[in-house]
Amino acid sequence: MQKKILDLIKKKNKSKIVSLTAYSMNVASIIDKYCDIVLVGDSLGSVLYNFSSTKKVTLDMMIEHSKSVRMGIKKSLMVVDMPYGTYKNSNEALKNARKIISKTKCDAIKLEGGKKVVQIIKTLIENKIPVMGHLGVLPQSATSFKFKGKEIAERKIILRDSKLLEEAGVFSIVLECVESSLAKEITKTVKVPTIGIGASAYCDGQVLVTDDLIGLNKIKARFVKRYSNVEKQINDAVLKFKKDVVTNKFPTKKHSY
Repeated sequence: MQKKILDLIKKKNKSKIVSLTAYSMNVASIIDKYCDIVLVGDSLGSVLYNFSSTKKVTLDMMIEHSKSVRMGIKKSLMVVDMPYGTYKNSNEALKNARKIISKTKCDAIKLEGGKKVVQIIKTLIENKIPVMGHLGVLPQSATSFKFKGKEIAERKIILRDSKLLEEAGVFSIVLECVESSLAKEITKTVKVPTIGIGASAYCDGQVLVTDDLIGLNKIKARFVKRYSNVEKQINDAVLKFKKDVVTNKFPTKKHSY
């Protein structure tokens, strides 16, 4: 197992894990300084392409953005989402995961689901491809984005799936919009780190979509906290540029050849 992954696992119960998304070198090079994990998420479908669902994200899209992200990462563990429809069975998953890793030089891949994908995960890990799991709300298959774990039957399934993923060999599990007490129970039960998004502070770490964090996305989700307002900063900069152009203050001799 890679040293980066072993170091990440050792953080469980010791220090919190920080993770954010990136889809380009410029953003990756900034967040790499502060993150343990940089995730090239299929959330790029809605964030960059205005897709109504992550199901429209293609393997080639993920690969091209990941190649850019790779250039911006020096220290973080780089994980790439396997997009919808690319791991329907073990053979297909192995072929596509190998393609992602060979073309992007990422450290690991992430896929969604529990019991249904356990054998696929085992196949990937047997072939030395590190896997991050993902339980709770699964954007690639979700029909609604209500939080998970309110009903007893649902709680039992998610808890069971977390144990199955651990046994299959995942090095961490993303818990998306999982009820707090269930997230706490899973985190205590499994030996690998849990990474929460809308799943309480009980998780071993947290992940957010960077565009949400910096205020560049208008998403209104309970789990999002905006730490900046980049939209306003861009608006202010463009307005100043327009005024300078219209009043002939730009370009000056300093900005001309």
